[in-house]
Amino acid sequence: MKTTVTEVDPADLEVDENDDQETSDGDQETQQRIFGPRVKLTVEVDQETFDEAIEQAFRKIAQDVRVPGFRKGKAPRPVLESHIGSEYARAQALEDAIPGYYADAVRAESVDVIAAPDLSLTSGEEDGPIAFEAVVETRPTISVDGYADLQVEVPKPTPSDEEVQEQLDVQRRQSAELVDVERAATSGDQVSIDIQGTVDGEALPGLTADDYLYSVGSGGIVEEVDEQLEGAQAGDELTFSANHPVQEEVTIDFNIKVQAVKEEVLPELTDDWVEENTEHDTVEELRSETIQRMTMMRIFQANAAMRENTATALAELVQDSVPDSMVNGEMSEQLQQLAMRLQGQGMNLETWMQMTGQDPESFTEELREAAERSAKVDLALRAIAANENIEVDDDDVEEELERMAEQFQTTVPDLRHQIEDQGDGLGPIEAEIGKRKALEWLVAEVNLVDEEGNNVDRDEMELPDLTESDSDEAVDSATVDEDEPQTEDDQEQDEEK
Repeated sequence: MKTTVTEVDPADLEVDENDDQETSDGDQETQQRIFGPRVKLTVEVDQETFDEAIEQAFRKIAQDVRVPGFRKGKAPRPVLESHIGSEYARAQALEDAIPGYYADAVRAESVDVIAAPDLSLTSGEEDGPIAFEAVVETRPTISVDGYADLQVEVPKPTPSDEEVQEQLDVQRRQSAELVDVERAATSGDQVSIDIQGTVDGEALPGLTADDYLYSVGSGGIVEEVDEQLEGAQAGDELTFSANHPVQEEVTIDFNIKVQAVKEEVLPELTDDWVEENTEHDTVEELRSETIQRMTMMRIFQANAAMRENTATALAELVQDSVPDSMVNGEMSEQLQQLAMRLQGQGMNLETWMQMTGQDPESFTEELREAAERSAKVDLALRAIAANENIEVDDDDVEEELERMAEQFQTTVPDLRHQIEDQGDGLGPIEAEIGKRKALEWLVAEVNLVDEEGNNVDRDEMELPDLTESDSDEAVDSATVDEDEPQTEDDQEQDEEK
């Protein structure tokens, strides 16, 4: 098989690129499609090679054609040929073999294809060797300026004294005492209420309760509930309406009677309280553990944000247009990943969108923006890898294959054979490794600042050297559950414990 690759001038294409333009509803604006550079693969297949495809076609046809005197699938080729003719088998061979020839040509010539090809048979439809052309869209090469001077914002890796105190207060709040007060409720107060929510006169499940203990300002129901309760006093009866938090077209009618306003009185932070209510003996020990735990979580968050925000900042440097094929491919991949995650949670995309209150138009637009960003990052990282001479060696590939083999529960030799013979070859894997190494290089080069614009010392981004038990304890206790609304009976039970 012989393959020739030539660049394609868009002007030489018969397709009018304006044919794919999109028109917005209600206006005359149009959006012309964006293509990557295109090349034409001219592939010539010799007679001997194609004869093998014809032979395979006859074997395939034999499974479907019943010939008198022969069991299904056992009729020899001459009999089949006399029975159905050679033209049918040749057509079947062309249909089955050309996609494989095309894939082999792409792999052999290392063509970085980003969209389905436009295939056309140029010779051999009726007899003789075959030849075909494939016009394919390829990944563009871009230039990126200014990436070495990027400034990237990350969360401050060390907590402030105020943040530490807030965490200590969260723990104190678990044993807080609720005291009735003769004043209007403010944010943070607990109010005992009788609540009834109805839709068209029918009680709404989950929104009818007596002596319900609600935290003002928590946003636990709808924002209108907090707005009405803030400033309310014991004895007040509130009647108002609000939109359903998910189904915007549905209106909920609320009737709330305020039974009592309660203020949280936190216990004094003393060594005695710490010893009785925590695993520590002194306030200093509790404060030190809290700082350590918060610092570890901040460092995890800062490192994750460093990579994510670096990629985002890099995408903003890309001035070139991204081919629609790349954006659409990214969108399809992200949708597939989301669908798989939702399937694991026992729901589909439609249900998820209803639960999150998203409409299809805005969701699609957000998805497209994210896909375009990913495509720009892809092109930019490839450019950086080339500019900075970031190389991918055999050890890098072997390490990646070992990781993939473990993921797919196979061996490295079997995986390598499958990739080289049936997939797109090792080129895409090497490209992904190169992009990953380019991002690592860039992350090490950018200037890090916190939310206030202060420089962040990279030493502060390193996790402390802890023992395994200390590390596990810190990670296990890193997440503090938010308090859920309780009835007065529930609160009394907690206080008795």
